Amino acid sequence: MRTSTINRSTAETKIDVTVNLDGTGLYDVSTGVGFFDHMLEQLSRHSLIDLHVRTVGDLHIDQHHTVEDTGIAIGEAVARALADKRGIRRYGDALSPMDETLTRVALDISGRPWLVWKTEFSQKRLGEMDTEMFEHFFHSFAQAAGITLHIETLHGSNNHHIAESAFKGLARALRIAVEIDPRKADAIPSTKGIL
Repeated sequence: MRTSTINRSTAETKIDVTVNLDGTGLYDVSTGVGFFDHMLEQLSRHSLIDLHVRTVGDLHIDQHHTVEDTGIAIGEAVARALADKRGIRRYGDALSPMDETLTRVALDISGRPWLVWKTEFSQKRLGEMDTEMFEHFFHSFAQAAGITLHIETLHGSNNHHIAESAFKGLARALRIAVEIDPRKADAIPSTKGIL
C-alpha cells in the first residue's frame, strides 16, 4: 500500500494528513471550513484516495493559512506516498460535468510544479469559504505534490458547481495518474529515469 502521513505544525496551523493512494475513497475531513471539507471529501471519493485530514487553523484571522497549509500537507503526503513514482501512469485528465458546468483538468506528476488556472467565480463566498481560496488551494497542492496542473472551466454559471467540478476533475485525473500501469509497473515513467 502506498500510504503517507504528514504532521505539519506552524504558528498558524496544526495539520495531520494521511493518504492511501490505493484506497477506496474513504474520507475523514475536518478543517473548520465546511465548504472546504465538502470539496476535500469529493477529492477523496472520486480519486479513490483515502484521505484523513485534521486542520486547526487561525480562522479568527481568515481562511488563508488553513486552506494554504492544508493544500501543502495533502500535496506533501501524495508526493511522499508516490516515492520514486515507479510504475505510475503519470498523466491524467478529465472532463468534469456538473449540470450546466464543464471543467477540464489535466495533470502530469512530473516533479515540475505548475498551475494554470482558468476559472472564475461571480460571488466572493460559497458558504463560509472565500472563492479566491480555491485557486490558492490548487496552487499549494500542485507545488507541494510536484504536479503540473491545468484547470479550466469551459462554461458554468452556478458557483457551487464550478468549484465542485474542479475538485472532481482533479480527483478523476489524479486517480488515473497515480494508478500503477501493469504494462510498466517496474519502470519510472520518464526517459530521464527519474521524476
